[in-house]
Amino acid sequence: MKIHPYRSFVKTCLWSGIRAIIYNAMKTYAPWGKSLSISLFNCNHKTLTSPRAIKTFVKTITKKIHMKAHGPCYIERFGSGKLEGYSAMQFIETSTVVVHCDDVGNRAFIDVFSCKTFDEKKAKAFAVNYFQAQSAKAVTLDR
Repeated sequence: MKIHPYRSFVKTCLWSGIRAIIYNAMKTYAPWGKSLSISLFNCNHKTLTSPRAIKTFVKTITKKIHMKAHGPCYIERFGSGKLEGYSAMQFIETSTVVVHCDDVGNRAFIDVFSCKTFDEKKAKAFAVNYFQAQSAKAVTLDR
């Protein structure tokens, strides 16, 4: 059975309309928060392997981006072989700050998520300086 061209046209218009509604809904949706992922390369090995230094970093970056810590900073060394290293997590009143250290590759991976706005450039600059990273990249997502 052959579909009449008019019927096909109506079907196309309906789908276009639905797509436009979805697109406009997404366009007007206000993000709930911001997620910043920082990757640091060729960092200072002593800093990456010092639980005290990592805790100090977490506490300081929390203050630098004008957040308030909620509870203690958790830090633990785990994994095995090339995947062993320190990880730290700090709840903040608006979400979390998480740090993963790769002391074999001298890298650090930092994630900041908050529903309160913060200066991601300031956070990245502080992280680069603190860990004495030779290079870094950062990605920010609205969530």
